[in-house]
Amino acid sequence: MFPGGMNPKQMKTMMARMGIKSDDVDATTVVIHGTGKDIIIENPEVVKLTMQGQLIFNITGGKVREEAAKDESDVSVEISEEDVKIVAEQTGASHEAARAALVDTRGDLAEAIMKLKG
Repeated sequence: MFPGGMNPKQMKTMMARMGIKSDDVDATTVVIHGTGKDIIIENPEVVKLTMQGQLIFNITGGKVREEAAKDESDVSVEISEEDVKIVAEQTGASHEAARAALVDTRGDLAEAIMKLKG
């Protein structure tokens, strides 16, 4: 029940008159990636509001937990010798420079080649 004894249907009708569109979002988890920590909300109730062209997401309920943010640079990537050879051949770089470029680009061949040619 909403404040003032207004039921949800009345509230939605009133919001529609004010130009506010409301839609429920079927969500199982909401993750907010922050600086240094992530906030994870499991089994939330999510409502998307559209008001004057702006989107507003209202998240309520659910189990909330915080975790240290994962540093993507810590993710290890396996670099094959074939990939190193391709990058070295395409750029004329040394084997070591090709491997370093692949590590820096997390195994992205095209990006590694562009980095070395750059």
